[in-house]
Amino acid sequence: MQIHRQIQEYLVYETEPISRAVEKINDNKKRIAFVITNDGKLRGSISDGDLRRWIAKTSSIDLSREVYEITNRNFCSINVNASRQEIVTLFTKAIDTIPLIDDYGKFVAVAINSEPGIYIGNHIISERHQSFIIAEIGNNHNGDLELAKQLVDFAKEANADCAKFQIRDLNSLYQHGDQRDFSADLGAQYTYDLLSKNQLQHQEMIKIFDYCYEKAITPLCTPWDIMSLEFLESYGMEAYKVASADLTNLNLLDALVKTKKPLICSTGMSRESEILNLVDFLKAKGAEFILLHCNSTYPTPLKDVNLAYLENLKKISGRIVGYSGHERGITVPIAAVALGAKVIEKHFTLDKNLEGNDHKISLLPSEFKEMVSKIREVEEAMGKNKVREISQGELINREVLAKSLVINCDLASGKVIKREMINIKSPGQGLQPMYINQLVGKIAKRNFSKGDVFFNTDISEEILKPKDYKFNRPFGIPVRYHDFSTLAKMSNFDLVEFHLSYQDMEIDPTDYLEINNTLDFVVHSPELFADDHILNLAEINDQYRIRSINELDKVCSITRKLKQYFSKTTKPMIIVNVGGFTENNFLGYEERFVLYERVAESLNQINQSGIEIIIQTMPPFPWHFGGQRYHNLFVDADEIRDFCEKYKYRICFDISHSMMACNYYGWNLSDFTKKIATYNAHLHIVDAKGIDGEGIQIGEGDVNFKKIALELNNLCPKISFVPEVWQGHKNKGHGFWHALSYLEKYFHEN
Repeated sequence: MQIHRQIQEYLVYETEPISRAVEKINDNKKRIAFVITNDGKLRGSISDGDLRRWIAKTSSIDLSREVYEITNRNFCSINVNASRQEIVTLFTKAIDTIPLIDDYGKFVAVAINSEPGIYIGNHIISERHQSFIIAEIGNNHNGDLELAKQLVDFAKEANADCAKFQIRDLNSLYQHGDQRDFSADLGAQYTYDLLSKNQLQHQEMIKIFDYCYEKAITPLCTPWDIMSLEFLESYGMEAYKVASADLTNLNLLDALVKTKKPLICSTGMSRESEILNLVDFLKAKGAEFILLHCNSTYPTPLKDVNLAYLENLKKISGRIVGYSGHERGITVPIAAVALGAKVIEKHFTLDKNLEGNDHKISLLPSEFKEMVSKIREVEEAMGKNKVREISQGELINREVLAKSLVINCDLASGKVIKREMINIKSPGQGLQPMYINQLVGKIAKRNFSKGDVFFNTDISEEILKPKDYKFNRPFGIPVRYHDFSTLAKMSNFDLVEFHLSYQDMEIDPTDYLEINNTLDFVVHSPELFADDHILNLAEINDQYRIRSINELDKVCSITRKLKQYFSKTTKPMIIVNVGGFTENNFLGYEERFVLYERVAESLNQINQSGIEIIIQTMPPFPWHFGGQRYHNLFVDADEIRDFCEKYKYRICFDISHSMMACNYYGWNLSDFTKKIATYNAHLHIVDAKGIDGEGIQIGEGDVNFKKIALELNNLCPKISFVPEVWQGHKNKGHGFWHALSYLEKYFHEN
């Protein structure tokens, strides 16, 4: 069983259209969605079967009807604080997905029983989860409790999931008990000598296990004998690691199975026939187990690692598998994860020069931390084996690099589009070349001028035209200088939002603008300037930051000049993404605090007379012209509120950006909206999907627009907005008309 607190793909609001429930049922692959009220309370469910039964009984299928009409109120749920066993008892052959509610009846999590997995502490080891990474301390504490604690500290800092130890009762384990055997081979004498010196006593082992829990890292231990196992059982060890040397020790294995704890078994030094015998033995006993591929030489030569055997081990066991490595370096375990290993074990030390073979093949804390980091990167990059989709970054680059179908002559509406009229040209802003045969022979639905790009609407039946809209707040659309005169006249806009490029800053707006007494205007500052300079007022490099200050100062000057064309606007706003991104990871709170101060200092150096700079809320993973970064500032609602309060700035609330932040961090968009509402000066109303699908068409993502509209209408009723749909301006604003028509029913004029 798994419990997921990211429930966006499972929920649908009762006031949303039935088509939305269909989307969720298809997307989450569980064939069910859970219906909630606008305040988050669980109302019922809709399964694939419910939909089919409704369709069978309905003479006129209307997917725009509200979900509550077909909600199944005979459903199973349980409190999120119930025990795992209480939840498990609710699963049946027909029910494998159970909604979990809080004390107020709100849907907060979902329990799923569709995938096998092994539970160790708070960790789930399964195909869908991150690999379980074990820092094998073993006896590398050299019998020193304080050194053992240091190793635990560094293992935690290196982001290991588990700190593992070993324990032996020498008296019961060796033929001569705890006395030296002078007749033993040299290797056995050496090993016994090390063990006798480097063991922790039982009370010390208890202290180190307790210390692991105190440091929030799971302790595990390998018992080498029955007496050691009995001690570990008395402590309450959650699972056991079986050493390669005991793979054929059925006596110990039988005792381990009887604990009913999960077993992680290394297969080093074993023939395949012995591994097969082990698997048969464990399955016959009903044990939960994971096999680790392993070569028990210290260090293992790379030619002997044989990672390809992971696949065979998976077939033999019919279970998830892992890798226990004794080779030098971190490359092999990273590759093992790419090949499907879900448990990784590597030895861990603070000093490779200490006495003992294990130290020499162990990783230092910095090496272990790098290994974990690279493993997590590989896991993120692995993705899922599903239908290929274009990422947001690819869409951006596709626009720039791909090609479109373009008309090479003037053509009147109603005339036939012929093959000789069509050229294939960059950029890829319109209909892709693969659709040329579908385009040829179509009747033109509009007048074309030479050089116009063809769009999907030219080959589809869809016709969507602008109209006069009725909103309860000022509204407009994003424009550029070159399309202002066309788009601004197409509806009853209250304002336009000029999205400047750095090349637009060199243009004389007189060539495009004339005096307008009816429209307000807002300016969106460029993010990218010449020479790949991305605006960053938080940049540590002073030379870079000064250039950002100067560039934004130019934007302010241009905005003041634009006032002459828009007499209605007294103090125009400039929307700014102030920076604060990093290339490789997120910053901690203290580091972010310093950057906020630097932003305030930079803004203080800009001439803001006659204009107002408003700072845009940001997503965690912004796209900067096809590439993705980590964003740190103006992502968190509390930090946004604190900055605005301290430095007296207002914001542009970008709902798409903040929805993605909520999805990533597990925040609630309603709570986010309430925290920052007081500081809203302007809104970008647009949808988002997941953690980096920004600017998608309204109604195609995760935002509940009925709910957000109610909150915005209550909290900031007069704030202006634009639908900042990505590429909404194409095809003479087709994307904007779709968005505005959708939003009109939620932000309608009273």
